[in-house]
Formats: sequence, C-alpha cells, structure tokens
Amino acid sequence: MADHDFDVIIVGGGPGGLTAGMYCARSNLKTVLFEKLFPGGQIVNTGFVEDYPGFEEIEGPELARRFHDHAVKFGLRIETEEVVEVRSEGTLRQVVTTDRASYTAKTVIFAAGGSPNKLGIPGEVELAGKGVSYCAICDGAFFRGEVIAVVGGGDAAVEEGSFLTNYGSKIVLIHRRDELRAQKIIQDRAFKNPKMEFLWNTVVESIGGSGGKVTHLLLRNVKSGEPGRLDAGAVFIFIGFEPNSHLIKGDLRKNDLGYILTDTRMMTSIPGIFAVGDVRDQLTKQITTAAGDGTTAAIAAYKYIEEHES
Repeated sequence: MADHDFDVIIVGGGPGGLTAGMYCARSNLKTVLFEKLFPGGQIVNTGFVEDYPGFEEIEGPELARRFHDHAVKFGLRIETEEVVEVRSEGTLRQVVTTDRASYTAKTVIFAAGGSPNKLGIPGEVELAGKGVSYCAICDGAFFRGEVIAVVGGGDAAVEEGSFLTNYGSKIVLIHRRDELRAQKIIQDRAFKNPKMEFLWNTVVESIGGSGGKVTHLLLRNVKSGEPGRLDAGAVFIFIGFEPNSHLIKGDLRKNDLGYILTDTRMMTSIPGIFAVGDVRDQLTKQITTAAGDGTTAAIAAYKYIEEHES
C-alpha cells in the first residue's frame, strides 16, 4: 500500500473487527483493516447462525458477507495481509505484516481472535460445520434429540457437555485419561446428570459421516489398544483455545490462559491499543459480544485520538 500512516489500524476481520471498522469509517477516521484470510472470522466456517438478533436463521458465510459489505459501504479499507507484530513506539502504534511492511497508527484495535485446538484426525476438517463443532452455545440447538459426543476433560469440555444435555438425547464425554481435569464442583454436576456418560482412556481416531453430516466416531482405548465405534450425530471438541495475544509486544497484561485484559473501553494495558472479541478475557465467545466490543473500541479509539490531539 502507498499509505503507511493511519488513525486506526484494525487487526482481524471477524465480527468484532468489521464492526469496529464500520464505526471508525463512519467517524471519518483514516482506517485500514488487515485480515490474513477472508473477512468474517470463525463464522465463515459456521453452517447456520440462529442466535444473532434480527436473523432467525442465516448461513454463516452470508452473515460474514453482510458484515463485510456494511463496513465497506461506509468506506472501510480492507487489505489481505497477515500481521505478525504490533507494538507501541512513542506516541504511535506500529504494525508489521508478513511481507515486512510496517504501518503506523494513532491507535490499534486488535481483533485477531484465536483458534480452537484441533484433534488433527480424518473427518474433522471435512465435516466442520456439519456436525463437528467447537462451540456448544452456537451449534447445540441443531442437534436436538441426537447422541452428541464431547471430546476433552477440562472445565470447558465438562461445562459445555452439561449445557448440551439441554438438546441431546445423550451426551458422551470422551477423555484420554481416567479422570477429569475440570474443577470438582463442575465434575460433580456432570456426574449427577442422567444424560451424561463417560468414555475413559479413549481417543477419537476419525470422524465419519454420510450425506454431508457426522454419523459416527471411530475410537481407540489408549491402554488396551482396543478399537471402538460410537454412533453420534455431532462431536463437540474442547481441547483448548489459543488466543493470538502473542502478536502484541510490550507490557501487555494477560490472564493465565493468554487472554488480554482490558478496561471497560476495551483499552489494554498499552495505551492506544484496544482488544476486542475472542482474544480478550470475557465470559463467552459470541458474535454479539464481539460486535459489541468492536463498537465500544471504535468509539473509545475516536475519543482517544480526539483527547490526545487536543
């Protein structure tokens, strides 16, 4: 790009980043959004969305396209470049991309999210959004009355498994060890739930499907080596989430899991750098919360620039 100096640089083109971009563009701030893949973030890989207000049901890619088009309509500039580093240099913020280009801005809105850890097994990618999911709140309602598998043994796996009992006829939690890592109070609730079953010392070897949806899992007992099969209509995988907070250099405050800590304005511990969406410490990862974060950060960035220029 010919221009290297901006009022706002947004890193990440998910719902949080695109919402922030729309508000920044409407405020006549010189703004650019960097996205390494396709605008829309995780919702691009989501089959249907039923919990975004105003849309009883909409395909994930279509909702992503609407986010993108709405922001571009107001003048947001989007560039397909991957950001590898964000840092603060005096009164400016510096953003470096993979082609070693360096851009400066008065503020940065960091919306780079993160990624759920994958099992890396056959069928996982092919059936993503067709019964393979990483978000119970997002997709649980699609599998009412089905046998649902949950993979993992930590707090997220057990809590999300318990939540899925609101929809599934039976929830089978698959864990590679013989005991859970989740907090005891969470375990106790799960063990008392009549709709939850547990497969210990077991790993998923592959995910099978028919007609474009999940139908079964092939399993292996890690102690005996004995193979197994579980017929299920969906599998929810909760083996960790990696926020991309490592891209911000400097004295950045994070929690023990690497999520960025912010104030009520989405400001991080580094002045002029804001964080929104899945990369920051918050209760839940939802499209609605990401969009709300983006709104707050954009308005806060405008006020930050205004205050420092005055």
